[in-house]
Amino acid sequence: MHMRVYVCMYTDVYEKLKRKNQILFTRDSVCLQRLLAKMGEQNDRTLVLWALECCRVPVKRLKEHFPEDERPQRALEASTMWSMGKIKMPEAKKAILQVHAMTKDVDSPEDAALCHAVGQGCSTVHTRGHAIGLPMYELTALVRLYGVDEARLDEKIEYYVNQLDLCMVKEHTQPRLWAPFLLK
Repeated sequence: MHMRVYVCMYTDVYEKLKRKNQILFTRDSVCLQRLLAKMGEQNDRTLVLWALECCRVPVKRLKEHFPEDERPQRALEASTMWSMGKIKMPEAKKAILQVHAMTKDVDSPEDAALCHAVGQGCSTVHTRGHAIGLPMYELTALVRLYGVDEARLDEKIEYYVNQLDLCMVKEHTQPRLWAPFLLK
């Protein structure tokens, strides 16, 4: 007789939600392990492309909620320029810190998580370790909005994996200006 063992990919998320944690996903979250493994196989340029591309979704959502606030868009634009070597780190860092600071001006936990998602994604230009912060915060925002909708979360994680594949191809096939520090 074979016993089937079912492992819930979101057990830790349910536990963190119950404990009222601010961030519901971590590097140890079972649901993120496939994505993390795939991220580990990429070079820095691919991860930067991926993070900047994936940042567009939370930036758009924040623009819908706060049409007059340009901090998310400015952070994305500054980080893109930084990744191309057109501006230096201090200028991009200032824009990134401003989007993180935006959390003090928003009321909903969903919007606060989206601000941090943008900040983390944009910070990937500085160091690859920030890349996983984007999905950790954006998935937290989804849970804050819809509850633990496993199908919706699975779909979003699959989106991240697919975007990583697309960015890997793009990085190898489409010429782009890169800052010298990203060419090492």
